[in-house]
Amino acid sequence: MLVFTFGSLVVSKTIISTTNSPEAIGPYSQAVNIKGGLTFTSGQIPLNKSGVIISNDFEEQVSQVLKNIQGILKERNRDISDIIKLTVFIIDLSNFKILNKIFEDFFKGHDFPSRSVVEVSKLPKNSQVEIEAIFFDD
Repeated sequence: MLVFTFGSLVVSKTIISTTNSPEAIGPYSQAVNIKGGLTFTSGQIPLNKSGVIISNDFEEQVSQVLKNIQGILKERNRDISDIIKLTVFIIDLSNFKILNKIFEDFFKGHDFPSRSVVEVSKLPKNSQVEIEAIFFDD
């Protein structure tokens, strides 16, 4: 745990590492928790726990990324209702409708988090989607 002081505000952060989701593929943490508030995940791509892209199918890739995010939530004893913001990077914006349907099904019965979707030219390991999450975590 690292502790930072900003004037009278003391903030501590904890690095999150879990076997519930694939290991980071570079020099970064799976997620970082700011004590008493939020956890920020690194971008998740559609890797299985062995570190292999699961499929070339967009829908399957999005589903795997959401499972990976759920693995981090589980590590923190949280669930999808705690997600407050998602940033989605996709390589083909024509998949936007499909993405919306997957999210609609995934969050069924829960409030939708805020979300941004950004088209990019390329993602790590040639994946079609990468998602970052911010979730409430005291």
